[in-house]
Amino acid sequence: MVHQEIERKFLVKNDTYKSLAYSKTHIEQGYFATEPGRTVRIRIRNDKGYLTIKGAPKEGGFARYEFEREIPMEDAREMMELCMPGRVNKDRYLVKSGKHIVEVDEFFGDNEGLVLAEIELEREDEPYEMPDFLGKEVTGDYHYYNKYMLRRPYKLWKDEVVFEKSESSKEQL
Repeated sequence: MVHQEIERKFLVKNDTYKSLAYSKTHIEQGYFATEPGRTVRIRIRNDKGYLTIKGAPKEGGFARYEFEREIPMEDAREMMELCMPGRVNKDRYLVKSGKHIVEVDEFFGDNEGLVLAEIELEREDEPYEMPDFLGKEVTGDYHYYNKYMLRRPYKLWKDEVVFEKSESSKEQL
C-alpha cells in the first residue's frame, strides 16, 4: 500500500516529555466523516492546513490507509466551517527516541486532561525504544481515536480509565 500509517499509541504517565521535546505546535481538527472504516478531516497545524483521509486498521494489525495533503490555509479555514459540529484541539510535542519520533498530544476543551503518545513505524514488527513517560499501550482502543473523542469527549469517560503511573501503583486519570 502506497499510503500507509503504522502507529502504536500509549497513555502518558507524566509530563517529562515537555522538557525532552524539540518542537511544539498547536493543532485544531474538524471532521467531515467519522464512520467506521473511514475518517475525513481538516487539520490546521499552526499556520498550515491539511486534508486527511484515513481507513480502518487492518484486521489484527496496526497499519491503515492514510492520505494527507497540505492545502492552502484559506481553504482549510473555509472547509473547517463545513465540518461536523465540534473540534479536537491539542498541542503536539515531538520527542526523539532512538531512531523514532514520539508525538505527544496534550488535549484541550472537552478532552482536557488526556495526554497520548504515538510512535509511527515502517513495519508492524519494527522494534522501538519506549521513553519513560509512556504508560499503558492503547493501540486499537477506539476510545483514543480523535474521531471518537469528537462524539464522546474524554470528560465523559475519564473516570473509567486506569493506567499504571509506576510499576508498583495504579492511579485513575
